[in-house]
Amino acid sequence: MPDLPAGTEKVPSKGKIISPGFIDTHRHGWQTAFRSIASNTTLPEYFQHYSQFAALGSFTGDDVYIGQLAGLYECINAGVTTTLDHAHHTWDAETSKAGLDASIDSGLRVYWCYTFQDLPNGYDHSQQLACAERLLKDDRLLGSPAEVGVAYDGWSLSPEEQTKAVVDFAVKHNVPAFTTHSLAGPWILDHGPTVLEKYGILKSSVPVVISHASFMTPKDIALLREANQYVSITPESEMHYGHDHEHSHEIMDQCALGVDTHFTFSSDMVTQARLWMQVTRRGLYREKLAANKIGHPNPFDAEQAFYLATVSGGLALRREDLGVIRAGAKADLVVFDGESPNMLGFVDPVAAIILHSNVGDVRHVLVDGKWRKKDGQLLPSATGEEWNAIKSRFVKSAGGIQKSWADRSLPMIEGSFLGLTPYATLEKVNVKTL
Repeated sequence: MPDLPAGTEKVPSKGKIISPGFIDTHRHGWQTAFRSIASNTTLPEYFQHYSQFAALGSFTGDDVYIGQLAGLYECINAGVTTTLDHAHHTWDAETSKAGLDASIDSGLRVYWCYTFQDLPNGYDHSQQLACAERLLKDDRLLGSPAEVGVAYDGWSLSPEEQTKAVVDFAVKHNVPAFTTHSLAGPWILDHGPTVLEKYGILKSSVPVVISHASFMTPKDIALLREANQYVSITPESEMHYGHDHEHSHEIMDQCALGVDTHFTFSSDMVTQARLWMQVTRRGLYREKLAANKIGHPNPFDAEQAFYLATVSGGLALRREDLGVIRAGAKADLVVFDGESPNMLGFVDPVAAIILHSNVGDVRHVLVDGKWRKKDGQLLPSATGEEWNAIKSRFVKSAGGIQKSWADRSLPMIEGSFLGLTPYATLEKVNVKTL
C-alpha cells in the first residue's frame, strides 16, 4: 500500500461495495412539497395542476429553498452525487435565487439550469436574462460543486428572437449544461435535435441534454450522434405519465438516465436503471414471442444498466471525471452495505447493486471528496443546518402548500391535447378482494 498523507481518514470497507456516485440527468427539485398528492396523475393533468405554471404565485422564496434542499437531500440519501436540475421555479428574482441557494447549500454536484420561460406575471425576458447573468457570477460557485446552466422549452411557442437570445446567452457564457424537454409524436412538443440544430446550440461547445425525446425520427438520431449530445431517459416518469419510450433502447449509445418529477414516484437512480433494464428486456422478448419464438440470450446486461446510471451521465455532461472511479476523477463515491440481508453473499458487485440493493444499503456518500452521508446519517448543509432542522422546516412549508392544493379541483381533461391530439378514455384496472 502506498504511503498515505498524515491525517488521512481510514474508513473500514470489509463487506462493502464502493461505487461511483450516480448521475441523474433530469429532475425538478423544487417540487418536493407535492410528494404523494399526485400518485395517479397523467401528463395533461400535470401540466394544468402541478407544473411551474400551475404553481406560479403559490410558492414563496422560502418554500422553493426548503423544497429544493429537502429534495437534494433525498438525492444524497440514495447515492445520487450529481443531478441536472431543470429549474423552472424561476418565476422572479427571489424564487430563482432561492433554488440556486439551496443547490449550493446542499453540497451536491448540481447543474442548476435557469429556465427562461414566458410568464403571465410580468417577469419578462429581459429581467430573466439579467437575473441569470447575476446568478452565473455568484462568488459562492467558486467553492462549490454546483454550477449554473440553462433550461429552455420555448422553441415553438416563444418569439424566434427570444429563442435566439437564450441560445446566444448559453453559448456566450459556455454554460456547463443546456437542457430541454422534448416529446413529439402525439404529444406535439418537438424540441428534438432537428429543432435545436436550427438554432445552433446542438453542435456548439455546450453539452445539451434532451429530456425524454420519446418520438425521435431517424434524422434526429443521426444528428444526436453526429453532435455527440445526449437524451435523458426517465423510465418511471415515461411509464407513469404515458410519454412512452418504445424505441429509446435503439439510441442508448447517446442516452443517460434521469428521474423527472421526483414527487410522483421513485427518485433513486438504481431503481431507474433497474426499471429501464427490465422493461427493455420485456419489450425485446415480446418481439420474439409475437413471432412464436423464444428469445436468447438476455438482450440487456446488468453492467449496461449500471453504465447508464454512472458513466453515461458523466458523458452527457462531457465530464469524463464523473461516474467513474479512477485516478484524476472526482471523488464522488457511494459505499453500499454488502452484508445487508438482501446483499449478503454477493459475488458480482454490479449485479448486486442493480438487482438487489435498495436505498437503505447506502452507508456513505462523498461528493467532491466531502462527506454528505456517513454511517447512514445525512450530514449538515453548507450553512451548518442539521437534517432534523431541514426536515422540520420542510414539513411546515409542504403542509401549507399541500393544503392549498387540496382546495383546488382537478382539471377536466377533455377534447384534445393542444387542440390537436384527441384524448382517449382508459379503462380502470380494478382489483377486487374475494
